Amino acid sequence: MTGNWAGRGPVVPPSRVNPKVSATKERIKILIADDHPVVRKGLQSCLTKLDRLKVVGEATDGEQAMQKALELAPDVVLMDISMPRRNGLSVTEALRKEAPKIKILILSVHSNKEYIFRIIQAGAHGYVSKESSPEQLLHAIVSVYDGQTFFSPEIAQAALSQLVSNGGKTEPFTQLTSREREVLVLIAEGQSNKEIANRLGIGVRTIETHRERIMRRLDIHSVAGLTKFAIANGLVSLEGGTQR
Repeated sequence: MTGNWAGRGPVVPPSRVNPKVSATKERIKILIADDHPVVRKGLQSCLTKLDRLKVVGEATDGEQAMQKALELAPDVVLMDISMPRRNGLSVTEALRKEAPKIKILILSVHSNKEYIFRIIQAGAHGYVSKESSPEQLLHAIVSVYDGQTFFSPEIAQAALSQLVSNGGKTEPFTQLTSREREVLVLIAEGQSNKEIANRLGIGVRTIETHRERIMRRLDIHSVAGLTKFAIANGLVSLEGGTQR
């Protein structure tokens, strides 16, 4: 796409994207979290040309994204969803608790309605498609940095349409608590109640209670069904193992 930053077309010159940036404005520190080198390179090439922005680091998977965000304290993290070791939504939820001042802007190819509600539930400050123009990306970054939320019009419309079609009810996944989503992922990875309890540092009986609530809320009553649901919703990957 012409004008797309992600390695599929020429980068728009900074004079068109960021005209007359005031020298008095503080530069926005950016951390890029994406497992695809082409995407990271495209973002670096685009963002480093903008006077208002400063790329302070890159992360190639979710665990690294968490570590570098806490270490570098960026103003905004451009966060992909599907990454190895830990997915972007899990990292977003964790950062919202551990570093609430960091703004999270989801940058992904996922634009279906299921992901929209998951992005909102995770606490992200905004969403931008990887097909967006550099102008829209810059606008999104500045918006979330300034304390606003940013969802592109097509994404906002899709979310609204889904909410209306469901009679005001969100999808079942969003009814799960953060802990229940975490337990769901570990169940889908094939871990036993005891293994999950040891991993999370809580009692086995508590895990059993979480499992019962997850099954009831999703109306899925087998481990195979939960695993299929987790894969379909991008929580775990068939190819690369866990996507937490």
